[in-house]
Amino acid sequence: MRTDIFARLDREPEPPKIEIPRMSRTRLALFGGTSAFYAAIVVAVLASTWLVALDWKLMLFRPYEQWPEQHAFLDYFVVLGQRGPTAVMVAAWLGWRSWRQHTLRPLLALGAALLLLNVTVGAVKIGLGRLGPHYATQIGSAELFAGGDIFPSGHTANAVVTWGILAYLATTPRARRYLSALSAVVSLGVGLTTVYLGTHWLSDVLLGWAAGLLILLGLPWCEPVIVRAERFILGLRDQWRSRRTLSPSRPVAAGGPRQAVFPLRVPTPAADEPSREPVAVVGGSRPGSPVGTRTTAHPATAHPTATHPQRPHTVRSERSPVTPSGSRRPPHSRSVTGG
Repeated sequence: MRTDIFARLDREPEPPKIEIPRMSRTRLALFGGTSAFYAAIVVAVLASTWLVALDWKLMLFRPYEQWPEQHAFLDYFVVLGQRGPTAVMVAAWLGWRSWRQHTLRPLLALGAALLLLNVTVGAVKIGLGRLGPHYATQIGSAELFAGGDIFPSGHTANAVVTWGILAYLATTPRARRYLSALSAVVSLGVGLTTVYLGTHWLSDVLLGWAAGLLILLGLPWCEPVIVRAERFILGLRDQWRSRRTLSPSRPVAAGGPRQAVFPLRVPTPAADEPSREPVAVVGGSRPGSPVGTRTTAHPATAHPTATHPQRPHTVRSERSPVTPSGSRRPPHSRSVTGG
């Protein structure tokens, strides 16, 4: 018996009316506040303020040595912030969403978010070149412009974007609240785990949270591009389908010349021509006739082209003895001598 849970797994008959997020005043205010926080973190690290000192205190505290029993679990938990595994899992879910709702928007939104993440976070990482805690050379230094690539934290920013995109694409307010809470817990946990493992400074994690949140808040500005990309891809799909369904014959324009079609004419016998019977080959036999009998057509009705010259045929009723010289000898002849 079918239940509502399995019914929700079927494909919807028509694309649902999904409300696309817009840049409201609340979202603009959050975007502005997050941008200010992002800039403050960068300035605090560049100026080697109290935030850099806090980074060193946490690094020298070595949390992974204080609680070693959590190390094995957190090694696996931090994978939720890696780009490859999380992108595959989220893309699989959004791909099913795209198939069910007849739209490419979920996958295109994920692609746009990851592209923005690579460009923005990657540019800051390369530009500042900060070294990680395990490669620090001078205590109290910010370790900037030294060829590193950990500021901001890529694990943290990726966790915010890949799990937060699920809340961004939610179709109901209830689902959006639950998914927002889930993405917040995962991103916070991944960021703190990198501090525990000693792979990132605390300031790296703070900047990673801000970077991921800025991308999610700015996604509505990318919606027009996503809509145009979806129309373009679906248009290409429709053209490909129409080419496959075209008939092989070429269409003829209205009023243009058309190829004449001549019907196949079957020759029929004339009215005054007598009907002809099939002529059997001499020496052949009809079904049901004795083997060896010869049947020929009536000479008056035989077709001239069907007749064949017959060779003389001799039938012998009995076999006569033949002499070696080829002459025949009477069966009861005797030579008479005398009288």
